[in-house]
Amino acid sequence: MTDRAAATFVARRLGVLGAVLAKPSGAFGVGIVALHLVLALFGPLFVPYDYAQQNVDTMMLAPSAEHWFGTDRLGRDVFTRTVLGGREAIVISTLATVIAMAWGGFLGIFLALVGGRIDEIIMRGVDAMLSLPWVLTVMIFVTALGTSSSVLVPVLGFSYGLAVIRIARSAALDFVARDFILAAQARGERRWTIVIRELLPNVRDALSVEAAMQWSWMILGFSSLSFLGFGVAPPTPDWGLMISDSRGLMAVAPWTVLWPMAALSTLVIGINLAADAFAKVLGVDRTRKVPGQ
Repeated sequence: MTDRAAATFVARRLGVLGAVLAKPSGAFGVGIVALHLVLALFGPLFVPYDYAQQNVDTMMLAPSAEHWFGTDRLGRDVFTRTVLGGREAIVISTLATVIAMAWGGFLGIFLALVGGRIDEIIMRGVDAMLSLPWVLTVMIFVTALGTSSSVLVPVLGFSYGLAVIRIARSAALDFVARDFILAAQARGERRWTIVIRELLPNVRDALSVEAAMQWSWMILGFSSLSFLGFGVAPPTPDWGLMISDSRGLMAVAPWTVLWPMAALSTLVIGINLAADAFAKVLGVDRTRKVPGQ
């Protein structure tokens, strides 16, 4: 990419961001996501307690001036753990989303270009994989390989990348029969060259919106795994793990569950609001059905 092309790309993206922020829902969503990112990055600098610090004298205290969000069954500060609870989810889900969009996006575009029997065989395999409950598939892998981030990131990236294949293929099918693609094929350009130079720039907006949606689903997926005991290990603060650990205390100490639930919900809602605004600004129809399936 030349300097001029790079400058044009950056200017266009800044223009898109400005249009999104001009929409109340978009500004609200971007603001929520930005707040969560700031807390994830700088939370350790201002939290009042050690997230693993236990105190039998402060078990299940209600919210107060000393403990803003109360304490859990081990006397740990819920505010500290809630602020830090999104770090693992954001980091792991972001990396997994990048992997899902990379392999699923490129493969989907490539299949749209190739078509024929190769496309048919691979897409039927994708349909078969998507018919399996993703939680069961991921649990099999993490049970066999472990629950470290080095396992969770590629496993989640592979699992969620299957859906990306369908979206990328759908977006690319609108362009594969157009004159500029036929001209590139007539010039003898390689298929991957056509994918990268011709098709990818034309489906980039659709994939950008899909990446935001995949990110929100990835966060929910990772939190679900933590809730089931297949995510991060205690005492690392994580929203899904906090909800699982305190779900039996709803009647006596509801703050131990409600605060991490609120944090997780606001992040997912913020991402969805921002994604909806981006889709409207970019003219991406998220409700369109995938053709040829």
